[in-house]
Amino acid sequence: MSRIFYLTATLLTVLGVVGCSNESASSPGSQQAMPAPSVSVITIKRQPVTHEMVLPGRVSPSRQSQVRPQVDGVITARLFEEGAQVKKGQQLYQIDEARYLAQLNSAKADLKSAQANLKTLEAKARRYDDLVEKNAVSKQEYDDVIAQKEQAQAAISVAEAAVDVAKVNMGYTKVYAPISGQISRSFVTEGTLVTTNQAQQLAVITQLDPVYIDMQESGASILTLRQSMRNQGSMDVELTVDEVSGEKYSHTGSVKFSEVTVDESTGSVTLRAEMPNPDSILLPGLFVKGHVITGRENALLVPQRATTRQPNGSLSVYVVGDDGTVEGRTLNVGQIYRDQYVVNGGLSEGDRVIVTGYQKVKPGAKVNASEWQPSSRGSR
Repeated sequence: MSRIFYLTATLLTVLGVVGCSNESASSPGSQQAMPAPSVSVITIKRQPVTHEMVLPGRVSPSRQSQVRPQVDGVITARLFEEGAQVKKGQQLYQIDEARYLAQLNSAKADLKSAQANLKTLEAKARRYDDLVEKNAVSKQEYDDVIAQKEQAQAAISVAEAAVDVAKVNMGYTKVYAPISGQISRSFVTEGTLVTTNQAQQLAVITQLDPVYIDMQESGASILTLRQSMRNQGSMDVELTVDEVSGEKYSHTGSVKFSEVTVDESTGSVTLRAEMPNPDSILLPGLFVKGHVITGRENALLVPQRATTRQPNGSLSVYVVGDDGTVEGRTLNVGQIYRDQYVVNGGLSEGDRVIVTGYQKVKPGAKVNASEWQPSSRGSR
């Protein structure tokens, strides 16, 4: 009997202790507050933004000249080094001049003969002046002498023109560089017979500084580009010469003009830029990627990853206030700059926008905010 009483008392004591423990755990004062979620934020500030249009382009020389013969003859000498820089007016070839020298001498002899004939007729005309006044000769004879003198003067003009032509042909036996630039290989050698109408050029001279960049833009986008040209007056152009590495060309050019017609076959418009090329790195025919700078500004930027698209199509972000409270903002955005939006309204400089962790919060919630580091980019 006493043993049963002892076991009953022990059981009641244990149940009392458990009950007190449960009551203590369930009291409101004993509950611990949940910690505020951690988020990463970026402080919005104005940054320099460059707006550009990226267009495919091809390099073309600013000036290129095909050296061609202007008289017939045999090449007797080549007077330049292939691939060298030549100056305008530098002699490149010598064509056999023997025939043209003979033609020049013949023209000069004809001129002297015409001049001597004129002197004879002038003397005769002077004598007839006196005779016609004394009626010693007829008026008809006098008129004939005057006509012969004028014919002699015309013959001198013809002879002088023939001398000029012979001198020109004589000069054409020396082939000069029409422009300055880098000359190609020679397409003919000494001993080659050349003619004025031959299809084969003697050499090609190319001017590589500056060069032109001919870019193609769609007819619809060219309207925006032409508007920018009117507003800015001139637009800078940068080049990417290696798309794999993204290497940029060290010099900056400018847009010169755009065509005023749209190519019906491609629907594109040609845009031409002039680019300095002092080191001859850009070669004619090379494909490049042109970056046409359409504008520069200091703008507010927000990362695209920090935004959410609302059912009505608008963009919104979460902003953390000074007291750590979350606030929702609807954005008015403009153009896209790289992986960011240009913000035209909805944010002010100095606002802290949540970049990561905004799925765990809602407006009015308290958060622990830390500055977002670009190296910590990951899934949102």
